[in-house]
Amino acid sequence: MNDITIKGAQEMVDDWIQTIGKRYFSELTNMALLTEEVGELARVIARTYGDQIAKPGDLKKSLGEEMADVLWVLICLANQTGTDLTAAFEASLEKKRTRDKDRFRDLN
Repeated sequence: MNDITIKGAQEMVDDWIQTIGKRYFSELTNMALLTEEVGELARVIARTYGDQIAKPGDLKKSLGEEMADVLWVLICLANQTGTDLTAAFEASLEKKRTRDKDRFRDLN
């Protein structure tokens, strides 16, 4: 697969939803699902990089798979609310470039 842009990812998710998924879940449901997916990501991180010890089945999914699940639901929310994630991400980067340009200079 070629490199995917954020816009391309939004289009791919929308195409899947419209043809296979049939419709988006409500924004509230997708927010709850996003929270659930972030929790699953946190579980993998806590047991892989933190102090918790994995129980059988805790690491059924990989870190990348959990991150992709978070990204999927986030893109669903962006699509259904009309949010252009490319523009939003560019604005966020610009904010960090200006507001935080000296913030971490002395960080060791």
